[in-house]
Amino acid sequence: MLRVAVVGSGPSGVYTAQALVQQRDVPGVTVDVLDRLPCPYGLVRYGVAPDHEKIKSLQNNLRAALEHPAVAFLGNVRVGEGPGAVTPRGLLDLYHAVVYCVGAATDRRLGVPGEDLPGSFSATEFVSWYSAHPDAAPGGFVLAARSAVVIGVGNVAVDVARVLARGAEELRHTDVPDAALRALADSRVTDVHMVGRRGPSQAKFTTKELRELGSLPGAEALVRAGEAALDPAWADPSGLPAVGRRNVEVLRGWPGEPSLARARRVRLRFFLRPVALLGEEAVRAVRFERTVPDGRGGVVGTGRFEEIEAQLVLRSVGYRGLAIPGLPFDAEHGTVPHAGGRVLRDGAASPGEYVAGWIKRGPTGVIGTNRSCAKETVAALLADAEALAARRPARDPRAALRAAGLEPVEWPGWLEIEAAEAALGQRLGRGRVKIPDWDGLLAAARAQR
Repeated sequence: MLRVAVVGSGPSGVYTAQALVQQRDVPGVTVDVLDRLPCPYGLVRYGVAPDHEKIKSLQNNLRAALEHPAVAFLGNVRVGEGPGAVTPRGLLDLYHAVVYCVGAATDRRLGVPGEDLPGSFSATEFVSWYSAHPDAAPGGFVLAARSAVVIGVGNVAVDVARVLARGAEELRHTDVPDAALRALADSRVTDVHMVGRRGPSQAKFTTKELRELGSLPGAEALVRAGEAALDPAWADPSGLPAVGRRNVEVLRGWPGEPSLARARRVRLRFFLRPVALLGEEAVRAVRFERTVPDGRGGVVGTGRFEEIEAQLVLRSVGYRGLAIPGLPFDAEHGTVPHAGGRVLRDGAASPGEYVAGWIKRGPTGVIGTNRSCAKETVAALLADAEALAARRPARDPRAALRAAGLEPVEWPGWLEIEAAEAALGQRLGRGRVKIPDWDGLLAAARAQR
């Protein structure tokens, strides 16, 4: 029998647990899925936009895996160092094997002057706010801003631009927290500029997301055809891969000038590279350098500059993994060094330690990519099963975690959180509404005791 800990309850962690308990070669595998948060599902709960209910319904599939008899959920368990945490070495004393599936928890930085001015945020901070992540800042994002600049042209950039441009009443039926809903209702934002340094054929958003952005009630999506035409594929996108071709075709149908009847405008801008955020006490504008294609898939600066007014800047230029104290970390790539999922310490496989998901391969792929990634790691773990089984974990994990001062939230506690969120929504005259703070989540979880 193997006792395995999976650290992280997002898709990669749940797919890892599922692959372990569904395999038939090594009988008697049990899995504890640990998470720092008292709630499961990772970015499906705290990263998918509230108006993308079809994608959020993936929680139902993850739920089924976490309710498997051989799987246990242990939330509110921090892995690292210091008080209130269990170390990676300590986990190896409790389990035959540990698989780290902790994702990529922070944004890449722009590295330009003024990036830390008040009013400048990472897209992750904004997403965490409207997704009710308990670590999120309480607000202040949109109340006073008239013009917002979103730097980046991927799906996360589209998400935050869409939430800014969408009317709050359209989000009322979602699980967006009440404070965020009220702030969005009071928002003065009239213009949202989504800006990329390359052309429309190289943008990373999907066509479905792009079309959704172009069909928002009460908002108008605009693109400057003359600017987009710097892209050699703009005039004839037929030679592009399917997604790029469809994206260009959609954008070519968008107007260049706004209609006075529309309350908000979403302006897609291309071939502009941010060089500075301007302002003294707070951001007031973003300075961009005009770029042009270099003929090799990249861009070069032209020495011509443009400023776009902004009281709110959201930076969405990619994610990056964070180191777990006590676990090896490749700072250059933001990943844990590994060979086929086996963690490497000083170049050699560390017995019993594995990785899956973004912390293994970097922030690439879609949610479904995590399934094949998890299967590769599980195959490596099962190949090591005989050697792993020879180890004897010292104690019952849950008793040991409590003895160390941790208070794990188990599955019944999570069900109490769900019930409390349903009751909160009922009181507000809405559907289920997320609890946005640590105290509220833990108080709800403990109601089952």
